[in-house]
Amino acid sequence: MHNHVSLLTDYGLGDEFVGVVKSVIVDLAPHVRITDITHGIAAFDVRAGSLALARAIQYVPAGIVIAVVDPGVGSERRAIAVEVAGGRGILLGPDNGLLAPATAMAGGAERAFVLSNTDLHLEAPGATFAGRDVFAPVAAHLCNGGVLDDVGEEIDTALVMPGIVPVASRETHPRHGEGLRCEVTWVDTFGNCQLNAGSEDIESFGSQLRLVIPGGTEEAVRSARIATHFAAIGDGAVGLVIDSYGMLAVAVDRGSAAAQLSLGAGDAVLLFAGEDRGPDAPVTLRTTR
Repeated sequence: MHNHVSLLTDYGLGDEFVGVVKSVIVDLAPHVRITDITHGIAAFDVRAGSLALARAIQYVPAGIVIAVVDPGVGSERRAIAVEVAGGRGILLGPDNGLLAPATAMAGGAERAFVLSNTDLHLEAPGATFAGRDVFAPVAAHLCNGGVLDDVGEEIDTALVMPGIVPVASRETHPRHGEGLRCEVTWVDTFGNCQLNAGSEDIESFGSQLRLVIPGGTEEAVRSARIATHFAAIGDGAVGLVIDSYGMLAVAVDRGSAAAQLSLGAGDAVLLFAGEDRGPDAPVTLRTTR
């Protein structure tokens, strides 16, 4: 029997949605503790939700995870349960790629089920609030000692929709030579821009790099030093740090790299070995050919 439910959604906190989901769970399973991972995922952004869940999953207590970023709610998309970690964890959510990266981080799917047993669902006037009507009561059922086999039809784990996780790649630039094409996977509250690369990907580049940010017919070029922490970057400079999840992040000490470099999730960042030109090297714009 599980006694903990973790929630991740794009519901926000401006409406009653989160409170209603929690109320359904606690009403049906009063012993359950609930943790909010986040409800601040941008509306309909399945990829951002999947990456946030993958970052968090190793710290989430054993139990049930409800993840809802569900632009296809009410359609033919499936609602699923995925068992991981020898049954110590069960992920509930839409089968739209949202659960896949976290499932992989947890060691892979062991069993998967479609939530087709409507006897466990709430009666509802419409089909647009699966968090309340499907995922919350199923989570409560599992927390009350119900077995996973009761939630519906078991499916092949290979049929669960994969997530979309960008992969860094080697690239040869006509001006800068051999480098690494990365993508901003996440911009946190402080404006640090996490990349889909780790320190091992740039070991051969040295301690001073060039950041090239493509942009139409122009590209921004910035010198960036590798630093162990934010304060080591230096005032006004751009640096690369290993963030709390072990990924490279473009950062500015006590400032926003996202604002300074006009970067957002999904933007490309190219990394190249560079000469040490000091902490105050400005952004330069060069026309690409």
